[in-house]
Amino acid sequence: MKITWLGHSGFRIEIADQILLVDPWMSGNPMFPDSRRDEAIEGATHILVSHGHSDHSGDAVGLAHELGVPVVGIYDLMSWWAEREGIKTIGFNKGGTIALGEVRVTLVNALHSSSVNGAHEPIYTGGEAGFIIAGEGHTIYFSGDTDVMSDMKIFNDLHAPDIGILCAGGHFTMDMKRAAYAARTFFDFKTIIPCHYRTFPLLEQSAAVLKDSLPGVDVIEPEVLEPIRL
Repeated sequence: MKITWLGHSGFRIEIADQILLVDPWMSGNPMFPDSRRDEAIEGATHILVSHGHSDHSGDAVGLAHELGVPVVGIYDLMSWWAEREGIKTIGFNKGGTIALGEVRVTLVNALHSSSVNGAHEPIYTGGEAGFIIAGEGHTIYFSGDTDVMSDMKIFNDLHAPDIGILCAGGHFTMDMKRAAYAARTFFDFKTIIPCHYRTFPLLEQSAAVLKDSLPGVDVIEPEVLEPIRL
């Protein structure tokens, strides 16, 4: 398995027979090198979108047209895009599980908000979510944008993820201290990859607090487009 950070909350996950682009915000992302875009999206089989905010969904429609692959996410947003944008989508809802080839993806709760910019006001796009992604003998919890919540215990009880990709930048999501609390209290991760940080000065710039709070867990601070092999 290879997990490659695209900056902010975007990831390329190569798992079993799938190449998943998860929240792949590249256009306007100050962390992402535009010259390496083709490398980031090559061979993608599906695009997973956790919620409607532009720093997660902004490139999804364009990539779906360009690559001819489905966008996967909450039913409301997927249905709206399918009708409005004419793209392939796979819409489901929290608690639902779908098979993408040899990979199983479960949509799970998050604690945030979800909208896109309308002409005069935000347009609600269904609930915010995270993903449980299982394949190759690993289970990944991709938190999406969220705060700590007791639902996380349920995710661990039902899915036992060994890899956590956790938002941890603060201000808009849980910060490093809260992400560490979530990991320590609700999960038994072997590996944690923080995200939704370093993008802007407003967000946390280091995962030191997360690392120091979780002895025995491999906390990997990712670098953009440098694959993590697990």
